[in-house]
Amino acid sequence: MSVVPTGSLRTEQSSVELLAFLAEVSQQLAVSVDLTRTLRESATYAARYLEAEAVSVFLVDADTGTLVCRACQGPVDIIGLRVPMGKGIVGRTVASNESQMVRDAYADPDFVEQIDAETGFVTRSVLCAPLATAQGVIGAIEVINKRDDRLFDEADLTALRLLAAPMALALNIARMAGELVEQNRIRRELGMARRLQRSLLPRRRRGAYPLRAINLAAQEISGDFYDFFDMPDGRIAFTVGDVAGKGLDAAFLMVRCASLLRWSGKDGLRPADWLARVNDELGEAIAPGMFVCAVAGHYDPATREAVWASAGFPPLLRVGVNGDVERFEAQGPPLGILRRMDFPEQRTGLTEASLYLYSDGVTDVRDVAGEPLGVEGVEGLLRDAGALAPEPRMRALVRQLRGLRVTDDITLMLISDPPQEQDAQRWSYRFPAQPRELSAMRHGLAAALARAGVDATLRQTLVLAVDEACSNIIRHAYGGPSDALIQLHLERDGDELHFELLDDAPCCESTAPRPRDLSDCRPGGLGINFIDSLMDHWSLTPRPDGCGNRLWMVKRIETEGHPR
Repeated sequence: MSVVPTGSLRTEQSSVELLAFLAEVSQQLAVSVDLTRTLRESATYAARYLEAEAVSVFLVDADTGTLVCRACQGPVDIIGLRVPMGKGIVGRTVASNESQMVRDAYADPDFVEQIDAETGFVTRSVLCAPLATAQGVIGAIEVINKRDDRLFDEADLTALRLLAAPMALALNIARMAGELVEQNRIRRELGMARRLQRSLLPRRRRGAYPLRAINLAAQEISGDFYDFFDMPDGRIAFTVGDVAGKGLDAAFLMVRCASLLRWSGKDGLRPADWLARVNDELGEAIAPGMFVCAVAGHYDPATREAVWASAGFPPLLRVGVNGDVERFEAQGPPLGILRRMDFPEQRTGLTEASLYLYSDGVTDVRDVAGEPLGVEGVEGLLRDAGALAPEPRMRALVRQLRGLRVTDDITLMLISDPPQEQDAQRWSYRFPAQPRELSAMRHGLAAALARAGVDATLRQTLVLAVDEACSNIIRHAYGGPSDALIQLHLERDGDELHFELLDDAPCCESTAPRPRDLSDCRPGGLGINFIDSLMDHWSLTPRPDGCGNRLWMVKRIETEGHPR
């Protein structure tokens, strides 16, 4: 019969007790997602099992790089005590990521005697273990003085090191849970701010209303805003603004500025006085370094004249039906920088023209190469979409902007009256000889044919024929995509539609191309056949000025009622 040594029995019994204790601690800590509670319970468990007089838990402060006592057990409360990284026994533990056992604290060169001197507590021996996670050391647990004047031993150090593992995991989970709760709180606040911002935007007007606008936030909340409202005399007041900065501060300033602009605009002030009043109001409370770029003005549908004042806003663009663009640069500084500033007024007529207001988020959208669109790029987009009616034009512009990389809030406003009755008889459009430009041409031509009273079925066929003709110009006249222009003119003369396509390519031969024999099964080249079968008359000749070619096509029609 064998005899098991008494020491081995004690060791086995101690291991069983330690495992049971660790299982209990791990189970209790696993259900806690409250950081304060987890810290407090961790200190309590360590003090109980190791029979210690005092326990403290230090965590790394990411902002300062110091260690801060976040929980403690014992006769002295040291919560909030800060220890520089690498200083003291706890600092050495975190810096080295190694457990420490000091059986004579006053003999250790890193021991900070000042704490004992200030608290009256006498430190004899110390155990300290790092709280390590996969992301690194997040702190340390320090155990001081075994009860009954005993000293800590290796078994105690092993127990503390094993206890530190579930503690570090629980603390990390609790901290992440706290961060998640904070993120959810911020998300709720941002959602409330966004809803408040959206509530300030005016309701969309449908039909023939001459003003349309869109706001696209790059993030949860926007620093941009727009507004418009009817004046008693029939004019329409409009504002667009862009707050410098990001986040909640910019959002709150946006709300304040938008409210001030509407409040002041209701008094019917001239745009110059309107901006001056808002500028002085903002100057009393705006935070240093913040400002607002804005435009405020009036549009009179009766005279088709717009008048406005601009405070540091990107240049307004007037685009005529023939594609010509006029810029109106800001003549006043942004709002909120200096009080008692002047904001000169500008004005323009919008007969056969549209006025565009846009925030710098539009000019800052990036292409595939990372280059910003710029004002010139914006002008190109406006020319391309200019033939469309106002509503589809806005949709086309937004679609093209979203196809690029958006880096900032986007606000776009369009002031444009519907075409007048006489516009139904003629339409012109010019565009670069690029395949990607054909889509806007097709939309514009379809709208022009609808205004001319052409039924839907014939409209589609005519658009297809003109599209084929333009494609032939790109492929054959220019020899491929080119930045040279194609000009398209449509005119209705009684029951005839006249189509004229002009290019700047080398002049064609005097004999116009003829339709191909349809028995020839080669692919492609059927555009002339299509045009020949659809049109009542067509001809391809050099332009009268001797520079380029002229394709002339005539189609007799029967309309559905009168032109709209």
